[in-house]
Amino acid sequence: MLFLRLVSLVLLSGSGVVLAEPRISPSVIHEKRTYTPAGWSRARRHEASAILPLRIGLVQSNMDKLEELLLDVSWPESPNYGKHWSVGKVVETFSPSRETVDTVRGWLGDSGIEPSRIKLSGAKTWIEINVTVEEAERLLGTEYHVYSHSSGKEHVACDSYELPEHVSKHVDIVLPSIHFDAVVKRDGGSSHTLSNIGQPGVGLVPKTTGTISSILTELETCDEQITLACLRALYEVVYVPVATSKNSFGIVEYTPQAYLQTDLDMFFGNFTPNLVGTAPTMASIDGGYAQTEYTGFDYNGESDLDLQYGMSLVDPLPVTLYQTGDMVEGASFNNFLDAIDGSFCAFEGGDDPYYDATYPDPYGGGYEGAPSGPENCGTATPAYVISTSYSYNEADLSPAYAARQCAEYAKLGLMGTTVLYSSGDDGVAGNDDLCLNSDGSQTANGTMFNPGFPGTCPYITSVGATQVNPGASVAEPESACMQVIYSGGGFSNYFAMPSYQASAVEYYLTTYPPPYSTSQYNATGSRAFPDVSANGANYVVAIDGDFYLVYGTSASSPVTGSILTLVNDARLAAGKSPIGFINPTIYSSAFYGAFNDITTGSNPGCGTIGFNATAGWDPATGLGTPNFPQLLARWLALP
Repeated sequence: MLFLRLVSLVLLSGSGVVLAEPRISPSVIHEKRTYTPAGWSRARRHEASAILPLRIGLVQSNMDKLEELLLDVSWPESPNYGKHWSVGKVVETFSPSRETVDTVRGWLGDSGIEPSRIKLSGAKTWIEINVTVEEAERLLGTEYHVYSHSSGKEHVACDSYELPEHVSKHVDIVLPSIHFDAVVKRDGGSSHTLSNIGQPGVGLVPKTTGTISSILTELETCDEQITLACLRALYEVVYVPVATSKNSFGIVEYTPQAYLQTDLDMFFGNFTPNLVGTAPTMASIDGGYAQTEYTGFDYNGESDLDLQYGMSLVDPLPVTLYQTGDMVEGASFNNFLDAIDGSFCAFEGGDDPYYDATYPDPYGGGYEGAPSGPENCGTATPAYVISTSYSYNEADLSPAYAARQCAEYAKLGLMGTTVLYSSGDDGVAGNDDLCLNSDGSQTANGTMFNPGFPGTCPYITSVGATQVNPGASVAEPESACMQVIYSGGGFSNYFAMPSYQASAVEYYLTTYPPPYSTSQYNATGSRAFPDVSANGANYVVAIDGDFYLVYGTSASSPVTGSILTLVNDARLAAGKSPIGFINPTIYSSAFYGAFNDITTGSNPGCGTIGFNATAGWDPATGLGTPNFPQLLARWLALP
């Protein structure tokens, strides 16, 4: 099983939980936090009579077979390659067992929780009960405190919690507990969310050196400005989609990030004239829309970049924009997953209120739901390729939370969707150039490498960044990006190495052993990233009426997604399935030489030069950049 669990045995010590005699078992620490995240401090003990919406994430069936099942439809030599699953088969295969549901229900009932208070989600993946803080503390053998953020916001958490041993093996995660917000919540008197994944300065965002006065159009100047012509020349992209009625490409944005149609038209007018006046196909998730209340690079840079290049490269295929979250509550990755995978939805389509945005807005003023339900749950069709240019640091989330989300990407792969995420822009450091300390905290002067998430999830394809070297042309090899940003890459602290990349990564570690100790990075058989890369420097992007130079793996991911969408087009036109989860295929011997190997540059961070780009796979540029003719020919040769 890929997920590393942090569970240790302790004796039951005065928790006050009353269990029926036949069900008594010793308690175990289910999750424990070793530090308080930066910006937060413990303010006071939580009021005993306050109500907590306790959510219990149930262990799903067949998780130990997840990689095996995914490889069965993704490994190029498998007889079932490309035979993707239906939604119904996914739900049937992974729903928690009757034993799991009954065990957790029984424990709650024996602990004094009336059956009428226990609610099970439609997909049987979550149990919700509204309890007082006092009840929660007795159930979990813990103490809840209120924490204050430097912004003035507050959050409820505990340091650790216990479960009876016979219950623990049936539970993934309990919320709220040790976890701190991926979405920092409002209080009743605040007017907007402090920081969700789409807020300026939060997570992975593109960088800029400012506006430019003129656009360079010669391929000889691609070292100074990247345009569509440069990308097509770099990756030999000569293809016009023909299966547009069968194919699909989706780009995910998180409000308040939004595109401006005037910016799209400004870009299209210069580079793709036939698209002037064309907008992406909007798939609104939880009240998402192309907001215009806030503008400027920090609000429009990401969406403008993704859509201008994504729409142009796959033209005339329409691009779906998954605009996620409203202006008040915002959203997290789980809110998006809810909408495209109904089996992931929690109780009544909602997420846990302490990690993800909840709808309808509990404070008023935000998205109040649609006729189909309070929150979008299984309402958006997943595209065949989905690109996301946002990320957290892996250490921002607990191992259990990250593992539960990662499993959902595997389910999308089983259904034939390719999921791409940017690998990060700070080399071996995390977002905001933060590094890890031995206690798990993140600071600017930390010495341990800080991998990004979801890039470390073994069931997505992580995309790093390259550059055309100064003074070079597109005919010369690229290097790892070392202008303004550094390609994110390294090794997970949460996930084990998947079998599909073991040979490539072991070759790298043996042939080019990094000059770092195990106290700096996790070299003990963990998931390595990125998987591939594409140019991430000097992009010409129209933003708020000016052309800017933009940098980041934020550009690399949608460009890679566009190229894979063109491969899908050719396969669909030939009557074949979409490529789905690509990692087992691209690491196989059948695809040796299908990527342009990057052998120069590195990804500095945490006071080091990071990892060097080398021959073969490396933790700066992965397998390399796309060679479209090679990728097209090899995927067309598969069944």
